[in-house]
Amino acid sequence: MQANRLKENGYQEFLAPAKLNLFLHVLNKRADGYHNIQTVFQLIDLYDNIFIRTNRSGVIRRTSEHTDIQESNDLSIKAALLLKPFTDSHSGADIFVKKTIPMGGGLGGGSSDAATTLIALNALWQCKLTQQELQGLALKLGADVPFFIFGQNAWAEGVGEKLTPFSTLPQDYLVIAPKETVSTREVFKSLELTKDRIPLKIAGFSSELDPSNLVNDLEKGVLKKFKGIDLVFDWLKQFGHAKMTGSGSCFFIPLSSADEGAKLIERKPEHTLGFVVKGLNNHPHFNLMLGTE
Repeated sequence: MQANRLKENGYQEFLAPAKLNLFLHVLNKRADGYHNIQTVFQLIDLYDNIFIRTNRSGVIRRTSEHTDIQESNDLSIKAALLLKPFTDSHSGADIFVKKTIPMGGGLGGGSSDAATTLIALNALWQCKLTQQELQGLALKLGADVPFFIFGQNAWAEGVGEKLTPFSTLPQDYLVIAPKETVSTREVFKSLELTKDRIPLKIAGFSSELDPSNLVNDLEKGVLKKFKGIDLVFDWLKQFGHAKMTGSGSCFFIPLSSADEGAKLIERKPEHTLGFVVKGLNNHPHFNLMLGTE
């Protein structure tokens, strides 16, 4: 009903998908304080909904209510402000974000919201920036944001901005989100790198490789520090090769079927959220980025 009311008031709706990290290796710490990583980003059909209404006042304002995020820290607002210099002075926007993707879970919700805002306003404001130009802007907002502009599953290196298209097989997943959230900054700060990892080669990596051989290097530190998250992980790993995604608190397992996931959700631990999701090949607005939608 809320979506209908927004559309009646001139808003257009755009989807911001979540992602999984099928593995995450931290290679080394860089001179700038960030870390070089290798990962495979997998888009999934769990979405935030971004509603945007353009205006001619030149003002960018948030019309949704985020009780735990100040407007000045909202990545969607930051994205709009970053794109603003590429349009005329009269172009503004009202932005309403309906959150579904758990925050602080490593699913990339905030980054995806920012990317979808860039994609949508680039079209609505007729900025005509290319996909590559949008990716350059996106990196200023966060290491994961360029991936969502890239718009397809990817092998990622650097801080996550060096992207190569990567084909994955159709797959359902169960995602479990504990109540506790994890700070990316805190997780990387506590990371214990005893030695530099040997980088994998994409040419020798297969999406059919046994997932038990692939890990998230940040997982051990999170499980050690957050006991509530550790208990959720212990429950989930009974049913498959459980893995943490990104630098957050969410875990996932591949499923043999969506029905299997629905049955597991009925048994999930208290104070958690559960989602049965499908892997996507492309961002839902991939064609809009290419100017063919």
